[in-house]
Amino acid sequence: MTDSQPSVLLNTGTRMPLLGLGTFRLQGQEDTYNAVDAALRAGYRAFDTAAVYRNEAHVGHALRSLLPKHGLSREDVFVTSKLGPKDQGSKARDGCLRSLEQLGLGYIDLYLIHWPGTQGLQVGDKRNPENRAESWAVLEEFYLKGTFRAIGVSNYTVAHMQELLKSCKVPPAVLQVEFHPKLVQKDLRALCKERGVCFQAYSSLGTGLLLSDHVVLDLAKEYGRTPAQVLLKWAVQQNVPVLPKSCQPNRVEENGRLFDFEISEKDMERLSALDSGEKFCWDPTQVS
Repeated sequence: MTDSQPSVLLNTGTRMPLLGLGTFRLQGQEDTYNAVDAALRAGYRAFDTAAVYRNEAHVGHALRSLLPKHGLSREDVFVTSKLGPKDQGSKARDGCLRSLEQLGLGYIDLYLIHWPGTQGLQVGDKRNPENRAESWAVLEEFYLKGTFRAIGVSNYTVAHMQELLKSCKVPPAVLQVEFHPKLVQKDLRALCKERGVCFQAYSSLGTGLLLSDHVVLDLAKEYGRTPAQVLLKWAVQQNVPVLPKSCQPNRVEENGRLFDFEISEKDMERLSALDSGEKFCWDPTQVS
C-alpha cells in the first residue's frame, strides 16, 4: 500500500489506511463495482471483505477492473479478508486458498481469523481453542510465504488474545472488533497497545442505531457534519482504523470526508462518556 492516505504502521512494517470500505452485506457484481468505484474516487485505499460475506469474487473483480481506471496498481490498495468459522481448524488451509482464488489479486494484505469459535460446535466446546491454534498455524505459513502480507484476528476477547500471544510464532498484526462510543473496549485496547497489535474498528455506527443518539446529533449540528462522520472521526482521531460500509456512492463519499476537521478534546470525552459496554453485533465472550 503506497498511497499517502492517513495510515497506521503495523508490526509487520507495512502501513494500513485509517479509512477502508466495509463490504458486509454488499451483494451482486454491479452494486459491488459501484461501491468500490465510488470509494476509489473518494480516496479510499483499503477494502475489507470475508469468506462469510460471499462477495470476495465480486470485490476482487471490481478492484482488478477499476484500479487502472483510477490510475492505480495493486500495490496502491490494502485488501483484507477473513477465514470463515466453517473452515476453522483442519479446513483452514482450504479456506485460505479459496479466499486467494476468489479475490484473484495475487496476495492478500491482511487475513484474519473471523471468529474465535467453530461453526457447528457449542461455544463451550474444548475443540474451539484447538481449532483456533490450528488455524493460526496455517495463517503463519501463508504469512511466511508472503501470500498474506499480515495476519490477525477478529472478535477475539482479552482471554482469546492472551492465549494466542502465548503460543504464536508470528504475533497478530491486527485485532478487528466492534468499537464505538457505547463500547470503548478499554481492556482490549490496552492489551493491543502493550503488545504492538493494531486495534481496528467495525460497526462504528452501532449498526446505525447510534446515528440518532442525542449527543451524536448535537455534535453533528455543532460541527456541520453528519452523525456518521462524527462517529467515524471519534475513532480515527484516536488512530483507530474504521470500515464504514454503504452501497450508495454518495454515502461512501460522505463517510470518507474525515480528515478535514477535528473534534475537540472536550467533545471526544463527551462521546467516550456514552460507554455502557453495549454490543450491537456478535458477543464472543462465551466462546471457550
